[in-house]
Amino acid sequence: MIRFLDMSNQTFFWYYLASNLAYLVMLIVALKTSALHQRKLESHRLHWFKDAPMTPPITIIAPAHNEEASIRVAISNLLELDYPQLEVIVVNDGSADRTLEELREAFRLRPVRAVYVPESKSAAIHGLYRSDRDARLVVVDKEAGGSKADAVNAGLNAATSPYVCVVDADSVLERDALLRIMVPILADPKRVVAVGGIVRVLNGSEVEGGQLRRVRLPAKSIEAIQVIEYLRAFLIGREAWAQGNMLMIISGAFGLFRTDLVRAVGGYRSQAIGEDLDLVARLHRYLREKGFDYEIRFVPDPMCWTEVPSDLRSLGRQRARWQKGLLDVLWPSRDMLFRRPYGRIGWLALPYLW
Repeated sequence: MIRFLDMSNQTFFWYYLASNLAYLVMLIVALKTSALHQRKLESHRLHWFKDAPMTPPITIIAPAHNEEASIRVAISNLLELDYPQLEVIVVNDGSADRTLEELREAFRLRPVRAVYVPESKSAAIHGLYRSDRDARLVVVDKEAGGSKADAVNAGLNAATSPYVCVVDADSVLERDALLRIMVPILADPKRVVAVGGIVRVLNGSEVEGGQLRRVRLPAKSIEAIQVIEYLRAFLIGREAWAQGNMLMIISGAFGLFRTDLVRAVGGYRSQAIGEDLDLVARLHRYLREKGFDYEIRFVPDPMCWTEVPSDLRSLGRQRARWQKGLLDVLWPSRDMLFRRPYGRIGWLALPYLW
């Protein structure tokens, strides 16, 4: 028994030592890259991108399931984002409430006959609608697919832009979020195939009309801890991994992808529990097997704000789903471990996740 306890202590000691050393290295890398990003940001003029006629179009895909209370404000805010060529696709994912009716009344939807090619697997489509109030808005009405991935696939099939931006319907984006997330792509459009943006905790902040008015810390300790956690995960973890082109996750709350590549890997896997991690892992596999020279980048500017769980039960359910989603990706990707074609993904990124 004493020998077992001694071995356990040794195991935990070396595990925590390795973990903290890894975090220290990531912190150093993140500090350097954040400082470099701030210096680069001073030379960028976002209004140039906004006014440039060659800025590539973006399609925002926003899945919505039973969002009648907030859907009007949320979609109005998406349409007001600063970006020259924008398409917004709202996917009504089998809502049982008045989500579709709210959209129809607010944006004067009319049925349209359009070519809809189901390249990515999703549940059956009931109809397509376009807004008479703002022609950039398209609504896809479909049966409930049981997952966000299924809803995003339906939006992906209807998208017409070379880039798609996947967001949560209840997320709050800053007005220049799309301009900022496009900076790495505009700097190197051939190599940069996807970009993740930072997600911040909205709890406690003042929101008026769907717009963030004042950033404040939440009063509950369980929410305040998540503020620190999100800052660590994004500003240290993802910042550092992206510098080595080993970023394995782009948050489902706010991420930008090249449309043709997402379609090339079959879209989102409908049954994936962690659809955001799953898609990025499959993109890495596809691009490395094809021998492409590519980068998946991260932008550390605060651009997207989202609500986090405010009680232990909700937090527990969320984290259990995250861990199941992680295992759901790691097990099918086990054949990538320590194999030369997958490079640093197989030798560093995946073993670290394990």
